[in-house]
Amino acid sequence: MTSETVMNTVAQEATKTHGYAPINGLKMYYEIEGTGEPLVYIHAALGHAGLNSFPELAVRHSVIKVDLQGHGRTADIPERPLSIEQYAEDVVALLKHLGIAKADFLGQSYGGATAVMIAVRHPAIVGRVVAHGATYGPRAIAHNPDMLRFDAPPTADARSFDYLRESYKTVAPDPDYWPRMWNKVADLDWQGFSRAELASIAAPVLIIVGDRDFVRVEHALETMKTIPNAELAVVPDSGHFALYSEREKVIPIVQRFLEKSDTRIPVATAGMGYYPGETR
Repeated sequence: MTSETVMNTVAQEATKTHGYAPINGLKMYYEIEGTGEPLVYIHAALGHAGLNSFPELAVRHSVIKVDLQGHGRTADIPERPLSIEQYAEDVVALLKHLGIAKADFLGQSYGGATAVMIAVRHPAIVGRVVAHGATYGPRAIAHNPDMLRFDAPPTADARSFDYLRESYKTVAPDPDYWPRMWNKVADLDWQGFSRAELASIAAPVLIIVGDRDFVRVEHALETMKTIPNAELAVVPDSGHFALYSEREKVIPIVQRFLEKSDTRIPVATAGMGYYPGETR
């Protein structure tokens, strides 16, 4: 371990905080790690803040991780359905509570859709957005059905949810609430954005999808074409859970996008040709 690594580790540990905030009827859990410009991480469905750590990003950012409604340490409001729209409003309200006027966003799966929703509804508070494995339209056009096939109808106790179920039970205020929470997530019928909503986004957006994700690469590409200032990164030999299982493939892409200059040399067309320092 180099001296620089030791210093970064000490700095991150010294700046790590956590707490609860009264947000839209929730007692919403959050964690903040690192120093620098704020970067909000929004977890995937059935996830929570503690499932992912981003020490590489915390070197230059204050990484704010949240537990969405009913996830992790944030207790559910039983009578309130889950929705991407409500997730977005809850995260925005948390930032207001924390006194943060503007932030970058990193969202995973449903969390990615939530980050993009914030860019649609609250453009003034958004710097840059990274969405990994997110969907932007109805399941019929967003998903590869062959990758979503179950041998039997899925349930809250299915083996495919073991990791998320056991992780939930270690932190949830009521571990026995898992089946109810699982059903609420399963009932979330996300239909995506309209083309007008996507076309209205002013913030730079990076769409990341694995070439083996159950989110179709073609869907990610069409979305990238619709958002004015968007980029697409297709991660090779990678699936929907790469931010858990193969972070080394994803985090450098995220870092480059968040840290690159707003002023960039234009990409060369065939007619422009390549000139060092003028095109790339």
